[in-house]
Amino acid sequence: MSWGTDLWDQFENLDKHTQWGIDFLERYAKFVKERLEIEQVYAKQLRGLVKKYCPKRPKEDEPRFTSCVSFYSILNELNDYAGQREVVAEEMGHNVYGELMRYSQDLKAERKHHLQEGRKTQQFLDQCWKHMDNSKKKFERECKEAEKSQMVYDRLDNDINATKSEVEKAKSQLYLRQHMAEESKNEYAAQLQNFNAEQWKHFNVAIPQIFKNLQDMDERRTVKLGETYRSFAEVERRVIPIVSKCLEGMVTAAKNVDERRDSGIVVESFKSGFEPPVDFPFEDFSQNIQRTGSDSTIGTPKTEGSKPDPKHAISRTKNKLWLFGKKPKAPTLEDLSHLPPEQRRKKLQQRVDELNKELQKEMDQRDALNKMKDVYEKNPQMGDPGSLQPKISETICNMEKLRSEIHKNESWLAEVEGKHGSRVERRPSADVNHHTPHGRESPEGSYTDDHSQEHRSPPQPDPHEFDDEFDDDDPLPAIGHCKALYSFDGSNEGTLVMNENEVLYVIEEDKGDGWTRVRNNSGVEGYVPTSYVEITLEKNSKGS
Repeated sequence: MSWGTDLWDQFENLDKHTQWGIDFLERYAKFVKERLEIEQVYAKQLRGLVKKYCPKRPKEDEPRFTSCVSFYSILNELNDYAGQREVVAEEMGHNVYGELMRYSQDLKAERKHHLQEGRKTQQFLDQCWKHMDNSKKKFERECKEAEKSQMVYDRLDNDINATKSEVEKAKSQLYLRQHMAEESKNEYAAQLQNFNAEQWKHFNVAIPQIFKNLQDMDERRTVKLGETYRSFAEVERRVIPIVSKCLEGMVTAAKNVDERRDSGIVVESFKSGFEPPVDFPFEDFSQNIQRTGSDSTIGTPKTEGSKPDPKHAISRTKNKLWLFGKKPKAPTLEDLSHLPPEQRRKKLQQRVDELNKELQKEMDQRDALNKMKDVYEKNPQMGDPGSLQPKISETICNMEKLRSEIHKNESWLAEVEGKHGSRVERRPSADVNHHTPHGRESPEGSYTDDHSQEHRSPPQPDPHEFDDEFDDDDPLPAIGHCKALYSFDGSNEGTLVMNENEVLYVIEEDKGDGWTRVRNNSGVEGYVPTSYVEITLEKNSKGS
């Protein structure tokens, strides 16, 4: 079906229809815009909800209960879900709404062009019709004038009283009118032929082509609507896999809730470490009362001194329980002795770990300043080495203070754990990988590949930790060799002194505590920090 042949006379209706098509397309575009705005508001509200119920917390206040961890995992998944709603809104705005508005502008320009062409051809046909109509009217007038002249001539020719000159004049007038009528007839015939030709061309060539262009335009508009309908759905379909993962994450978080583990965390958090109270002894206050003879036979024998057992008195005051009401709040002491033993041990351990981290930062800063100082000394134009000395001194002072604090807190920790004597510095090997990467340079200003180990001071071993390691008479076979990256004084029992660049034999690998057992060229064995040496193991011994 073609608009050009079937709708050749429906120019005005086609004008209205094409305008309706563009209006409908823009209406759909408005619908998409409102839909993406809903998605934007929805995503914003979801993010606000997540932020409201997942506030920023200090590290020590991070939730440990599985129910809390799962809830925050659900909030994270919901935040990701909100991000997918934002993706939907963004793609709807770019791939659907934006495309529709651009296409609408193109359609308006194309429709305007086709309609202008149609109006121009109609105006040209109207002009041809006017020329033909004018020539037709002129021909009609000339014929009527010729008929009048014919009647005048016939009347004078039959009138015997008319003079010859009057007859001749009427005859010449008749000839003139007849000639003008003939010319008007020829002009009218030419204009009529031209109009018929233009009219045929108009309704068989020009208008069908214009209407065909309008039909193609309208069909393209319909196709574009179908494509945007599909794009509208595809935007949703593309985020379904990620949304499904978010929902699966929520389900997984729900499965991770463990009531037994939460109960264990409660015990770990509030366990005091105290023993349950023992039975209170009977205290006889009637021993000093004088009794009769008969009473003395059944009375309670008088104990020497008649004093209560001081052990029980201490126990009574020390293990007093506050079973009803709140326990009086004890003042906060530096050694945390106001806390129950178990809680005190945890707090002291946490404090020691934090102090060790601060000490490591100060050591890193000192090494960086020393490196910068060396660079300034080698290149004076870059800066004054003396300007760094106050900062280096301040850093060293801070390090001494931190070491003092660590020693003090470790003493308290040893007291809580039931150990006697001064406690040596606790090794931080549990948190740091002590395997030194190849290419580590000296600590006087070089950087290691692993920043977590950069210029780390050697951990001090327990004096009694290696007592049983050297009881064997037969020396252990070497499983490789190592090169000392730094000097080590070996001041603790069981350790070995080594100099920088000294080559040693490896007889036992690091077991995860940060120490490697080696033997020097003199046959002396001992432990050295793993981070202070570059180890090369024999191929047949790796993995043993």
